[in-house]
Amino acid sequence: MAKTAVVVGATGLVGEELVKQLIRSDGFDKVVTVTRRSLDIESDKHQNHIINFEQLDQHADLIKGDMLFSCLGTTRKQAGSIAAQRRIDYDYQLQIAQLAAKNNVSHYLLVSSSGANAKSSAAYMKMKGELEEQVKQLPFKRVSIFQPSLLTGKRKETRTGEGIAAYIMPVLCKLTFLRKYRPITGKQVASKMLEVSLSKGKTLEYFVLDDVFPKTP
Repeated sequence: MAKTAVVVGATGLVGEELVKQLIRSDGFDKVVTVTRRSLDIESDKHQNHIINFEQLDQHADLIKGDMLFSCLGTTRKQAGSIAAQRRIDYDYQLQIAQLAAKNNVSHYLLVSSSGANAKSSAAYMKMKGELEEQVKQLPFKRVSIFQPSLLTGKRKETRTGEGIAAYIMPVLCKLTFLRKYRPITGKQVASKMLEVSLSKGKTLEYFVLDDVFPKTP
């Protein structure tokens, strides 16, 4: 039976690719995106809603479906400060998850980060870890958490640091102890999310780098 997917963070590297794959999939007959700016993807299966994320409660009726794919995220540089980044990467994400749980969305799929840890001294890893801990407490029937390393691919915005790292890390990661940090494309993460959404799984699952795409020499 075809299903409805809700995607937040659909204008990002993973999210936009995921929306395209969901639309092409026979497993979904409706794809709802909730974004801060227009998403230029046209399909009879796709509904894009542009909202103010500071007023999420007013748009609770949009967070309804069989699955919620949460791909929302930003960088400290883009946000302007750690506090502003946390507002997007933690506060918005958690509020959306809570609305989805209230609306009886059964499966929640989250793009987190390698190294996410609620006890970390690093602000980014800490907020990612705290979000993971919070959403696990919500009454979803199934929670799937993806922890990719550096994401690569064509972005709309320029991220100089990530661009440099994308060239350097593949070389460094030939060293065994650094392999778990090797880059992965947004398309690969999106493909794994779609695969997981279409298959049966445990109530709580984590997918780290080697679970998302095949090991390479």
